[in-house]
Amino acid sequence: MAMSVGDKGEDAPMSDINTTPMVDVMLVLLIIFLIAVPVVIQTIDLALPKVQFEVTTTKPENVSLSIKGGPDGCEVYWGMTRVNRTELLDRGVAKLKAEIERQGGPTAAGLELPEVHIRGDVNTPYRCIGGTIYTMQMAGFVKVGFISEPEPGASTVRL
Repeated sequence: MAMSVGDKGEDAPMSDINTTPMVDVMLVLLIIFLIAVPVVIQTIDLALPKVQFEVTTTKPENVSLSIKGGPDGCEVYWGMTRVNRTELLDRGVAKLKAEIERQGGPTAAGLELPEVHIRGDVNTPYRCIGGTIYTMQMAGFVKVGFISEPEPGASTVRL
């Protein structure tokens, strides 16, 4: 490292800037970013479904639930009737038992269990929808699906 002492005497200010410390700091930052960026960018390769909109086949035995968040908590509707968590569980168990008995009992061949179709308002907190899914699984339902509304002008295509 060199040091400049001025040409016009000791009282004149020095107008040169020593850039060596700044270059050292920039090189250290460059090395840090080169090491840190690959760690941050790492992702797991997933094959996500490429379904834009899939037409749902509605069967009369399926359960249709509507969920929205209200000022007094979660509002769950079985059809058009508002139910609380215990009523939802009781109705779910009764519906499933009745459907199994209708098809010939639990040992019947080709037993097709009903599905739960959930319509959730876009502003509904996840705890409302997650709690409803959990309750319906506790009742014994295996298939739980979500009903959505396609974007205007979206085509019905299965990729």
